[in-house]
Amino acid sequence: QVQLVESGGGLVQAGGSLRLSCAASGGTFSSYNMGWFRQAPGKEREFVAAISWTGRSTLHADSVKGRFTISRDNAKNTVYLQMNSLKREDTAVYYCAADLVPVRLISGTPSTSDYASWGLGTQVTVYS
Repeated sequence: QVQLVESGGGLVQAGGSLRLSCAASGGTFSSYNMGWFRQAPGKEREFVAAISWTGRSTLHADSVKGRFTISRDNAKNTVYLQMNSLKREDTAVYYCAADLVPVRLISGTPSTSDYASWGLGTQVTVYS
């Protein structure tokens, strides 16, 4: 099973940018779709973005489309989330996750049950 460690969170002013990273170890990273989810206080964990195992296909939640971009570097076993034009409502703990099943298509809106491995999360706080 893949082990995941997120980094790059922090405190940022509204309108600013952050780049989250998620380093993977202990598995065949390049065979798995990867996802980013977030959870705000008192709310359920929600989908943010996903990227296919090849990196050729991506999905972004409507709430972040045009502002956030997911990418991956299979040579570095790392997935990224570039977050621009941050808003206060983006404040949450951000988690990366590895798909339950290797080498499959991504479509629709991935749910937490599609993912088997999770990191501990990194806090993003946006202030205005």
